[in-house]
Amino acid sequence: MKAMLPVFCRPLGYVILVLSLFFPFLLVMQGAVTDSNFLFYKECTKLLMMLGALMILLALTKDESQETERIRVNAMRYAVFLTILVVFGGMLYRVAIGDLMSVDTSSFLTFLVMNVICLEYGIKKATVDKLFKR
Repeated sequence: MKAMLPVFCRPLGYVILVLSLFFPFLLVMQGAVTDSNFLFYKECTKLLMMLGALMILLALTKDESQETERIRVNAMRYAVFLTILVVFGGMLYRVAIGDLMSVDTSSFLTFLVMNVICLEYGIKKATVDKLFKR
């Protein structure tokens, strides 16, 4: 899978992820989040997290090569498998406790986060392998 975004989008994606994690807490402490606008802030936070994760996944690395593309594809495969496990585990948990009201709506976000984790692990592993093969 070829990268479609420039190199600077990768650190920018991490900045967006960090902001989307901490900004809602700051809004709650300031009293900006109420019962009437909670859903809006929740969905906006999810969208920001998805945007940040996609920027990380689709950005070029400094030393982009065929191996990086292969790592990106493998990360996608591992992320699909791990996401299925997490979503299935959540389904089993909700069935076990008899929860009829809640629904998992963050499967795509879970997939993106798993994909970023697998991609970063693959890139770091390839870097370490290069160091020790010399």
